[in-house]
Amino acid sequence: MVTKILKCTAVVVLLIFLGAAGVLPAIAAGPEGSTKEKPALVDINSASAADLEKLPGLGPSLAKRIVEFREKNGPFQSVDDLIKVQGIGEKSLARFREFVTASKPQKKQQQ
Repeated sequence: MVTKILKCTAVVVLLIFLGAAGVLPAIAAGPEGSTKEKPALVDINSASAADLEKLPGLGPSLAKRIVEFREKNGPFQSVDDLIKVQGIGEKSLARFREFVTASKPQKKQQQ
């Protein structure tokens, strides 16, 4: 019984020491070194339907509609333009808004 108490105490002391030394947060964070890394933004003006499907709450049919809308109407001017796509409302846009961006269309150079 005394041995168990000593082992537990040693573990607690070690954890306190590692926490104070800043080692525990790095271990908890994993190999990247950050506990919560934000995923790379998906550009709605260049993403494929497969890329869009990775967004929370966005399935294959909606991803396809976004690509079709973009092909028919040109690039999105802002993320808010996704509201124009059938099936996307304020609530659904709110679910994935922080994961998307709308790059400004590149002007073609005249030759």
